Amino acid sequence: MSESARARRASEVAEAVRAQRERLERACRAAGRSPEAVALLPVTKYFPASDAHILYTLGFRDFGESRVQEAAAKVADFRGLESNAAVRWHMIGQLQRNKANAVARWAAAVHSVDNSKLIAGLARGVATARDRGERATDADLAVYLQVSLDGDTQRGGAAEPELDALGAAVAEADGLALAGLMAVPPLGADPERSFARLHEIHVEFLRSFPRATQLSAGMSGDMEVAVRHGSTCVRVGTALLGLRTITSP
Repeated sequence: MSESARARRASEVAEAVRAQRERLERACRAAGRSPEAVALLPVTKYFPASDAHILYTLGFRDFGESRVQEAAAKVADFRGLESNAAVRWHMIGQLQRNKANAVARWAAAVHSVDNSKLIAGLARGVATARDRGERATDADLAVYLQVSLDGDTQRGGAAEPELDALGAAVAEADGLALAGLMAVPPLGADPERSFARLHEIHVEFLRSFPRATQLSAGMSGDMEVAVRHGSTCVRVGTALLGLRTITSP
């Protein structure tokens, strides 16, 4: 990419970031919440590492990824930065248990945990990464339990009755820290009803796990609704970076 093309891309991303930060602030104000209460997590999956570097210069230190191999390459790309320790990578896509060891080497958080086998795999992965010096001994892996809002767990997410047992498994696992819940509205569902239901589930979950205060909910198309119903982290890709540029295999 030429210098002029890089400059144009940096300008485009900076303008999109400004617009989305203003959008999020308006959503928070409308919901009677402080803008500081909701994090804007840029989703860099399918975008080149150069876009993540642009976001870094704009003040972002957290990035969302969903493909293990792609994410690992970006983590390696960032290792040369002196401030690399400040960068936090979030696994937001569905994660297979056989990839848990790999993810535990670089992830600060996993937003899509929905079964006990994956919890055990991540705990083992953290222990292995620490033994190899790939992860700091005090760097617990933040876990968000993904909730299935329609009960169809084939599309990802745990059924509501399973949440307490899964929360207990995370709380008891060395190297893991229970952050809270995550959900995506079912296909074709009304986001208003979906996020209202997620809020109810989260309130009930907090009775058993009062420290699990984080709620990862909302994306480019439904940010305002999610914020209205208590989201503490909105995952935004398209509205910040445009159409995906890396072809999925």
